[in-house]
Amino acid sequence: MDQINWDDRYSDDDFIYGTEPNTFLVENSSILLGPVLSLAEGEGRNAVYLATRGIQVIGVDASSVGLAKARRFALTKGVEIQTQVADLATFQPEPISYMSVISISAHLPSAVRNRLYPLIERCLMPNGIFLLEAYSEAQLNRNTGGPKDLDMLMTVSKIEHELPNLQPILLHEIEREVYEGKHHTGIASVVQFIGRKQA
Repeated sequence: MDQINWDDRYSDDDFIYGTEPNTFLVENSSILLGPVLSLAEGEGRNAVYLATRGIQVIGVDASSVGLAKARRFALTKGVEIQTQVADLATFQPEPISYMSVISISAHLPSAVRNRLYPLIERCLMPNGIFLLEAYSEAQLNRNTGGPKDLDMLMTVSKIEHELPNLQPILLHEIEREVYEGKHHTGIASVVQFIGRKQA
């Protein structure tokens, strides 16, 4: 979905993925140190959560409408977040600049991942963490969220192939209940990954 469509989707008064942070992120937030780079941050629910924990976070998204909404949401929680409007297909994170990178439902075509993920590995500081949750290929036939494009859905083997320089702390595919606004609701098949950059 292109920037114009995301801008239109995020212009809804409601938070289309809710205001509560992703539960996988919450469960593992204690291992995340700032600064954190959040990919495809959208309306801010995950960045704002991290900011309320005192963590510096930079949310990147192609939608200026979504990120403006994220900044307003942060103010209602008494925190600040940094944002950057950028297309992940061309985004260039600064090398060795982040202690953590998070990717929550940032579903990207393989051509984009193959360009971006080596840059993510490079942008992490030594011992930095990359945390990802994405719908798996098994989600394709479900109607509980995620893209209807097999190339944009993840598998364990895709993670292993595309992020070879991060040491897996956790990597698996599971089924779990997801309740994140009106677009991610119900039993879902997801891939969860936490990887560490070697010192």
